[in-house]
Amino acid sequence: MEEVTEAVSNLNLVDSQKKNNRIQVSNTKKPLFFYVNLSKRYMQQYNEVELSALGMAISTVVSIAEILKNNGMATEKKITTSTVDVKEDMRGRPVQKAKIEIVLGKTVNFDELMITEQNDGNNLQEQN
Repeated sequence: MEEVTEAVSNLNLVDSQKKNNRIQVSNTKKPLFFYVNLSKRYMQQYNEVELSALGMAISTVVSIAEILKNNGMATEKKITTSTVDVKEDMRGRPVQKAKIEIVLGKTVNFDELMITEQNDGNNLQEQN
């Protein structure tokens, strides 16, 4: 029995370590560019980022991915779509919602672009 408990504990550790680079996006809590900048930081730290959203927030995740791709900072590694059962607050009955997960990786020139972006920000601060 102890072996099973230990194995389950190890599985939970591996799973939680694996998802350190996940951002669960909401279209009501934070502005779009909060998530864009957070994604850049995650890519600096982990070399890739997983963007995840449900329902109406899916368009926000797609926008984030497109902004990063169009700026030459990210490439698509994987896109997964599915439906999940979410319990409705009022009645407690399950409702199906669409879910998307997009994994983005750093481009070859990501670090160079980040340095340029930081230098541009410093120049603007000096001008003010």
